[in-house]
Amino acid sequence: MEYILENEYLKLTVASRGAEVVSLVRKCDGVEHIWQADPTVWGYHAPVLFPHCGKVTDGVIHAKGRDFEAKQHGFAREMETILVSRTPEKLVLALESNPETMARFPYAFRLVSTFALAGDTLCHTLTVENNDQEEMPFGIGYHPGFTVPFDDKHTLNDYELRFEKMESPLCINNLPHGLMHGNFYYLGTNIIALPVCEALFANDSHCMTNLTSRTLGLYEKGTGRAVVCNIENFPYTLLWSMPGGDPKFVCIEPWHSLPSPERGSTEWTEKPAAAILAPGESWSTTLRTRFQR
Repeated sequence: MEYILENEYLKLTVASRGAEVVSLVRKCDGVEHIWQADPTVWGYHAPVLFPHCGKVTDGVIHAKGRDFEAKQHGFAREMETILVSRTPEKLVLALESNPETMARFPYAFRLVSTFALAGDTLCHTLTVENNDQEEMPFGIGYHPGFTVPFDDKHTLNDYELRFEKMESPLCINNLPHGLMHGNFYYLGTNIIALPVCEALFANDSHCMTNLTSRTLGLYEKGTGRAVVCNIENFPYTLLWSMPGGDPKFVCIEPWHSLPSPERGSTEWTEKPAAAILAPGESWSTTLRTRFQR
């Protein structure tokens, strides 16, 4: 099922499957900013990553005395959510633990997605509630894909990823297996912007960890049009597009946790976490994305 929120600036569509944003249209020019999930390229739009970001060692987590298969980025993006509430200004969906989730992650939890439009900005809040009898570690992140170019009058040469201020992005190297191994590299030195091009994503994603900018955006040079994410409260921000050709979309991914280390433990309590909640505790984060003209 799909739900629509709109105001005078934006029209948002959210799918109940995964509480995933599947469309965001700016009304003034009709531009669709969300990648439309071509399965021959990348079959998602803007998945929520939970209960972990990235890959885990050996594709397995060991929790409560058992092994559980753990696919990249967790399972929330594949699960049907329930409607909690809906008003003209706000949409609230929730994933409740159930036999299907317990077979993959042995904790009782509630993951709530709250969507609201504020002028030209989409606010997406994720709230994790621990309904279990034990402490619950978890990881979480956002993975929105933004289509480039914005229209058929522009080409990739018209776009750049722009930081709020000068940066020397230090990246955690997860190549070649998507797992950490203690190596780092600089994506650039004393830069404000990165060109959107095939070379940027030739080796997959970049996991930046030392940013001081409050925002990182996908800008159309010379027009002022942009998609700008507020990343100031996130310890990690990733850039990704499908390698192997000119980017058709760019993902700006604010994360609160990391993949597992190579040759690391499969023990769930030893995996890098966003938080460890005591029974009855909750935790929230919000991604604000401005679609500016």
